[in-house]
Amino acid sequence: MAELATLPPLPDQKAKGWEFTDLSSLDLDAYDPGSTAVSIEPVAGATVLPLAEAVDSHPELVEGRLGALAPADDPFVARNEAAWRDGVLIYVPAGVKLAEPIRIVAPIAETGVAVNWRTLVVLEEGAEAEVWEHWSSPDDDVDALLNSVVELNVGQAATLRYVNTQDISESAWIFATQRAQVERDGHLDWTALGFGSARGKVRMDTNLAGPGSEARVTGGYAGRAGQHLDYDTRQEHAAPNTNSDLAFRGVLAAGATAVWRGMIRVDPGAQQTDAFQESRNLLLSTEAHADAIPGLEIEADDVRCTHAAAVAQIDRDQLFYLTSRGIGPAEAKSLIVEGFLESLVERLAKGPVRDEISAALEQRLAEIL
Repeated sequence: MAELATLPPLPDQKAKGWEFTDLSSLDLDAYDPGSTAVSIEPVAGATVLPLAEAVDSHPELVEGRLGALAPADDPFVARNEAAWRDGVLIYVPAGVKLAEPIRIVAPIAETGVAVNWRTLVVLEEGAEAEVWEHWSSPDDDVDALLNSVVELNVGQAATLRYVNTQDISESAWIFATQRAQVERDGHLDWTALGFGSARGKVRMDTNLAGPGSEARVTGGYAGRAGQHLDYDTRQEHAAPNTNSDLAFRGVLAAGATAVWRGMIRVDPGAQQTDAFQESRNLLLSTEAHADAIPGLEIEADDVRCTHAAAVAQIDRDQLFYLTSRGIGPAEAKSLIVEGFLESLVERLAKGPVRDEISAALEQRLAEIL
């Protein structure tokens, strides 16, 4: 672990990627090292352990993997590396296909603490698993800081469905660095929901490292007054014949702000790449604001890469159409927002994940509408 004295400084708004998120009010010294009473449900066929315990009892599963996808030159990764106490290892051996999802719940419940959380997921060749990870707070008065690092290793011909949701206190800071590597013919289906926090940044990087690998990334967020939500996504195609598909939807009430910055990166030699990204934001008020910044970096010539981004308010014609047919203004507004998010839900396979994501979105909309 790094020494605190050698940690890189926090970025200011002149740093690339931080232009829209101001950290000048963040006083790291105001937060004491904290912990969380994590809930881990055991699953047959997999090794699921607190990460600190796994480092001691199963070093062969951790060494060479912990920190491999999240280099510590990043200021928040470096702080996590220096101070993490809590986290989880999920290891699925080759050929094992788990019938039930692995659920991890980590509450951020104590004011005045910084929780450095680390997740390491490893699927060996041909393995299949579904992991649900949820960070939450009991109420919105918890002034805390969550600094999380998540590393997802998807082996050859393995399939990982990873769901990460957070509704931590709207008085808290969140910083999350989440990186996935998908090997030959592997498949990653990644879903992220962000409802909580006052401000911070969530970074989601996917590296399609092996030929034939693919990833689908689906994200949704909903903010209300005082919240600033910042998502930074990257789809890196490092091998030929790879596919990525990313879609984000955001809904913002009056006084909320958000930024999404996305990048599709195609490395030299990564021919036959097929990549898509889009971000769409719906503003519920003229006092809400969103920035959507897609990007492409392409160093191969036989590729198909497209992107789209949009920021709009509720369509007045749609609202008029519904109210003219006897639907009240509040219900009409709710129907329009639900329709906007429906395309997000439809990206998910039918089953428990889709049902729970849909229910979570419905509950959050009831809070901000």
